[in-house]
Amino acid sequence: MFETAGIALATFFATVAPIDVAAMFAALTATAAPSERRSIAIRGIVIATVILLVFALLGKFLLAGMGISLAALRTAGGVLLLLISIDMVFARTSGATSTTDEEDREAEHKHDIAVFPLATPLIAGPGAIGAAILLMANAEGQVTQQLVVLAALLAIMLVTFVAMLTAGQIHRFLGVTGMQVINRIFGILLSALAVQFVFDGIAQSGLLGK
Repeated sequence: MFETAGIALATFFATVAPIDVAAMFAALTATAAPSERRSIAIRGIVIATVILLVFALLGKFLLAGMGISLAALRTAGGVLLLLISIDMVFARTSGATSTTDEEDREAEHKHDIAVFPLATPLIAGPGAIGAAILLMANAEGQVTQQLVVLAALLAIMLVTFVAMLTAGQIHRFLGVTGMQVINRIFGILLSALAVQFVFDGIAQSGLLGK
């Protein structure tokens, strides 16, 4: 159970990237009043949490309906997480965990950023959605472990919410270098986990035994 919790927390922290979300949130709400920023943060985190919970709980059935096996999900999810981790280690932005330049320009002209780009794709992006489905699928048939995964997801959502409300203080305390160091550490951990997912998916597929 503790191993599942550690893996889930590290994976969600890496794919949701609370520190990066907080930095982007601070930039997008620089001219907003404190009360408005708090309201946007609350709505954004609630919407993102609902999105991730829906995919975590129903993702397996969606994939089954499309004829996608768990082995394929593990392999594809591992590859996706590996790409994200490489970007984290080399301090590059990734479309799976951040917005594109076009999305940033569109967000600048929106009065309400709670749904887009805050809830998705900043918080509940492709990486986080894929991680939620993958982690729940790995814990299939083990209710306790699935509850641990969901608890880890909610914990990271809480961390992300707090990070958004204290974005200024976090940035001043850590600085750019400190934020990049944290991202690189979690990127290394995520890369190892991603490779393990790929190994597990290939082994489960039976390709090596043929």
